[in-house]
Amino acid sequence: MDIVIFIVSMAALIYGADFIVEQSEKIALYFNISPFVIGATLIAVGTSLPEMAVSMSASYQGSGDIAVANVIGSTIFNISMVLGVVFLIAKSIKPKRDLFAQDSSWSLFPILIFILMGLDGKLSRFDGFLFLVLMGAYLIFLIQSNQVEELDDDLVKDKFDWKNTLLFLGLGFIFTIVGANYAVKSAGNIALGFGISQWIVGLFLVAFGTSLPELVVSMKAALKNNADMAIGAIIGSNVANFTMVLGMSSLIRPLNVDLNATFFDITAALIVSVMLVFITANKLYNKSAGLVMLTVLALVISHSF
Repeated sequence: MDIVIFIVSMAALIYGADFIVEQSEKIALYFNISPFVIGATLIAVGTSLPEMAVSMSASYQGSGDIAVANVIGSTIFNISMVLGVVFLIAKSIKPKRDLFAQDSSWSLFPILIFILMGLDGKLSRFDGFLFLVLMGAYLIFLIQSNQVEELDDDLVKDKFDWKNTLLFLGLGFIFTIVGANYAVKSAGNIALGFGISQWIVGLFLVAFGTSLPELVVSMKAALKNNADMAIGAIIGSNVANFTMVLGMSSLIRPLNVDLNATFFDITAALIVSVMLVFITANKLYNKSAGLVMLTVLALVISHSF
């Protein structure tokens, strides 16, 4: 029964996030915000809502391992699985933006700061506040590094309806919050039932489920030859996962972090982040890079189980 509840809860999370992302895009277009900023901010933050809802709920319920493992696992899945699939299915990837010079370092900053903060064995409320400040700095950087494009105001505003937008935003938040609550409870029960740790459940089962919105959005962007949005959404989502998700979760309740016990998983997240920097630096946006990233994911999963 817990497995059924978990699947239904994850579906609610994904649909809720989809509603929020779609309506956020409409609001952004209405206010004349550029597509890249939409992808790297609203879409990135929107697709991180499942992670935030799950981790905040886990923190509130005292399941700190699920909260932290969810972020670590999502980072691994977002880069290795999502970008791996994007590189495989995209016909050609030629980002107009210099992703290495402007954005790739942001995929490393949060995890390095997380490791430094975790040296004392916990993420305090002050650490959470610093994470949120970093998220604010990232958003300011994105907005300042992009010029707003001129859009067809008549086309955008004719399709915009505040009533429908607010309705679907509300439904999205309800689905996300309720889904997260039941996902955490059922995931904990599944862990107990199969005799596996909450860390492993959070690292793979929950993280995979909460990474599905990133996968869907990035695949759609790749198929439309919008590589900037696909890669930007992943970088932005990873920044949001560490800063916004862990920041909010540790504000609710300080989170314990055992760097020794989770050394392999955190190292794996760091390695795939470095791989992303290497790929953007050398512009290796091809199927070979995609296969390598998926291979790394398979090795991580094989080692953990």
